[in-house]
Amino acid sequence: MVNTHNTTSQDKELGHRLRVIRERAGLSQRALAKKVAVPNSTISLIESGKMNPSVGALRKILDGIPISLSAFFEFQPDAERQIFYESAELTEIGKGKLSLRQIGGTLFGRAMMILQETYEPGADTGRVMYGHEGEEGGIVISGRVEITVGEERKVLGPGDAYYFDSRLPHRFRQVGAEPCVVISACTPPTF
Repeated sequence: MVNTHNTTSQDKELGHRLRVIRERAGLSQRALAKKVAVPNSTISLIESGKMNPSVGALRKILDGIPISLSAFFEFQPDAERQIFYESAELTEIGKGKLSLRQIGGTLFGRAMMILQETYEPGADTGRVMYGHEGEEGGIVISGRVEITVGEERKVLGPGDAYYFDSRLPHRFRQVGAEPCVVISACTPPTF
């Protein structure tokens, strides 16, 4: 019925959407769970983005609100209204030697994405450079990172910064003995 796995931003967005729709329907998690005969913990885990429901399971839950699958996915909740975030509230969207800690759990209605990036020794965004719509920039807080944008390449250290058109193919690679920490922003959000 439900798959547990590493949390993705899509799981968080689905969970946020479900929570907003459930609350607008005037239902608590417990009431909805009882109405559709699923454990309350299942609703909680889906809403927190820690579980990804199958289409059948989601349909069963939405029948208790009631709302169709198409109306559910068409619905765009308001952006999060949280202003301040403690370190523990940043959402991890990276993996392995590359930690990407995103400010805010969902990107609904946001025009910008802000990340705290930590590149452990040997971390790399991949040998194949990638590009996407938008612009991005950042500043190195500690350590060193080699950034390649198109045909240009430079190693940046603490206090150095970058800013480029994200449509240009680019790659980030940690260099040196210590982890590299970068604070970056991207518009529009790409993850």
